[in-house]
Amino acid sequence: MLRRLHHEQPESFEFTPENRAWAEAQITKYPPGRQASAIIPLLWRAQEQEGWLTRPAIEYVADLLGMPYIRALEVATFYFMFQLQPVGSVAHVQVCGTTSCMICGAEDLIAVCREKIAPEPHQLSADGKFSWEEVECLGACANAPMVQIGKDYYEDLTAERFAEILDELAAGRVPVPGPQNGRYASEPLSGLTSLGEYESGRTKYNASVQRAVDLGDTIKRIDGSEEPLRTPWLEGGSGRPERPAAAPEAPEPRPASGHPVDETGVDTREAPVRPAGEPPRAEGEQPIGRRPEGLAAPRDGKPDDLKKIKGVGPKLEQLLNSLGFYHFDQIATWTEDEIAWVDEHLEGFKGRVSRDKWVEQAKILASGGETEFSRRAKY
Repeated sequence: MLRRLHHEQPESFEFTPENRAWAEAQITKYPPGRQASAIIPLLWRAQEQEGWLTRPAIEYVADLLGMPYIRALEVATFYFMFQLQPVGSVAHVQVCGTTSCMICGAEDLIAVCREKIAPEPHQLSADGKFSWEEVECLGACANAPMVQIGKDYYEDLTAERFAEILDELAAGRVPVPGPQNGRYASEPLSGLTSLGEYESGRTKYNASVQRAVDLGDTIKRIDGSEEPLRTPWLEGGSGRPERPAAAPEAPEPRPASGHPVDETGVDTREAPVRPAGEPPRAEGEQPIGRRPEGLAAPRDGKPDDLKKIKGVGPKLEQLLNSLGFYHFDQIATWTEDEIAWVDEHLEGFKGRVSRDKWVEQAKILASGGETEFSRRAKY
């Protein structure tokens, strides 16, 4: 879908003082030179302030982050969460039109939108209070059909109930979100078939709906009056930390009490040597299994083609060689303890030795035979 900026744009954009303070705190989450990582939350905050994402807002955020305008525009036009045209002042309605909702009546909900809001998606209603669009799956398939309004889901809808919800919103009320047919959450329509003992002790609404009811106004956009962004990583909890222009001087070395040190006071004890391929372990952690004996190089400079073993590709063959394993007869003699060690050291391929029965295959290949896989691998 082609997404373009709206043809009518305001002259300028600027964060409110509260939102500017929030944005500056958000930026401090990222290291120097990586401020662009804050692009999505800042664009979202700009959209919350204005209702939709204008070109001046996109450029303002880009300037704040030191980004070329085109990079910020790429983000804004890629993500459908950003509205690039004006939306209703009361609510923008997103109707899920994917399979489950479509089967269960999404087209009836879209018909209500066309009748009560505007004939086409992204058009404002005559009073400017509402707009609507059809969206892809919102993930509430068990409660189809449904719509998202503001920050909430309204589920298990009929056309009649959906029309009533729009009327309530137009009158300045916020209907209780969640299932609209009496369901608590997404249990079977016929009632609970398990965990019935918990039914009597539950809250009036499910957790999501209860939170919305507690807040009282979940279609209200974020305006900076909310609790400020906490920044415990900063000194004093607010503001941008001062960064030194140059690296601080190294602290004076402290001698290790009761242990030999050199003339600078540095501990001279040597760290224990860890075998090649052995990952670091936490203090006191015992190694898994026993490392098989390896070779410094293949015999006569001719390694076996370990890729003939099912489950060994080029990357694993290279890893096995780096651990000192070049020949079928090496793998054929691995014990259970040694298999456990190798399985633990296969970086991203843990468990492959046991799962694909490398030892059994290696025994056949070491004796000059062929496995079904090695016969196919030749071709």
